[in-house]
Amino acid sequence: MSAGRIMKDNPPTHAAAGPLRGLRVLELGQLIAGPFCGRMLADFGADVLKVEPPVGGDPLRSWRVVKDGNSIWWEAQSRNKRSVAIDLRHREGQSLARDLIAQSDVVIENFRPGQLEQWGLDYAQLSPAQPGLIMLRISGYGQDGPYRDRPGFGVIGEAMGGLRYLTGEPGRIPVRVGVSIGDSLAALHGVIGVLMALREREVNGGRGQVVDVALYEAVFNTTESLLPEFSVEGLVREPSGSAMPGIAPTNAYRCSDGLVLIAGNGDGIFRRLMRAIGREDLAEAPALQHNAGRVRQVDQLDHAIGQWTGERSVAQVLETLNAAAVPAGRIFSAADIAADPHYRARDMLLAASSREGYSLIQPGIVPKLAGTPGQLRSKAPRLGEHTEAVLSGLGLDAARIAQLIEEGVIRAPSSVP
Repeated sequence: MSAGRIMKDNPPTHAAAGPLRGLRVLELGQLIAGPFCGRMLADFGADVLKVEPPVGGDPLRSWRVVKDGNSIWWEAQSRNKRSVAIDLRHREGQSLARDLIAQSDVVIENFRPGQLEQWGLDYAQLSPAQPGLIMLRISGYGQDGPYRDRPGFGVIGEAMGGLRYLTGEPGRIPVRVGVSIGDSLAALHGVIGVLMALREREVNGGRGQVVDVALYEAVFNTTESLLPEFSVEGLVREPSGSAMPGIAPTNAYRCSDGLVLIAGNGDGIFRRLMRAIGREDLAEAPALQHNAGRVRQVDQLDHAIGQWTGERSVAQVLETLNAAAVPAGRIFSAADIAADPHYRARDMLLAASSREGYSLIQPGIVPKLAGTPGQLRSKAPRLGEHTEAVLSGLGLDAARIAQLIEEGVIRAPSSVP
């Protein structure tokens, strides 16, 4: 793909390429954490079969901005998947799910602990007949422990995991990150766990296992030195706005026409930054040659940098600091992302279209594999779009499928009024 162009979607097909080709994944989860994990696997060639409730489907279909019956979010989250609409609360629906699991390598679920057990779809009941099965279970607090049965969303995981305590300005109510970061972190840990389990299955004679991901643990895993510093020094890290306590200088600074982020906390980078802003005295000051000394004088450094940026535009600041090899950047909005040449050159603006025909740009596929890259193979499915084809593959004839539709156990596009 040549630089400067928006990447185009490939012809819709499930004849997958990619490192996960041949892998069958059954996605039983809904909303964010489980489905985001499924999307990552699907982007790299896994055949992800998404099971949705026949009425309404995955609630994500109606979240945020809805266009032509589905949310725009849905189009990105469910790309490369197939949709089968089955009511898992119905005994016949549970039987169909067991048949689909029997054809699957991996099951993804993010219901509250105990729900799959009630349906007879948990790992303990399935694995004797299917020892190679890998089951990813994402929940708020994990599959055991005293909080196991509590309901948990990503925002609660962010709070318990220690992240929410740190966000925002000192002395003010903590703010949330503008996206569902707790769910996304759990999904990424789920992807890692599934790939580890697949590797283990290859080398241990084909045995699968449960991958247990708790939302709060996925968040907690990213909190760096938060707990070790408390355990040794009794230090409780507090909210610090846009700065990074203990590392200096790194902060957001006002320019004449906006904000810029500057990370001048490496020893050599700091000296280049000070020279770029005309502060040779600070660049050469013995007390500022290492981070510990700079932390002690962080207010003075922030004032000097802020005074310099305040007299210049964002573009002028970035031009000067890029030339000086100092990490700096402006804060991107969605409009900035859509217009940015580097996003385009890196194929991170993925032009696509919905089943209903409108055009949209989705996030590109990451990570970037040189030999077997991920790709967009198919658009997000309509609710139950693949129900009839998939159930026919299980051996159900047209009469039986029609009966299940009539009973409300399943749904297919042809059954929609």
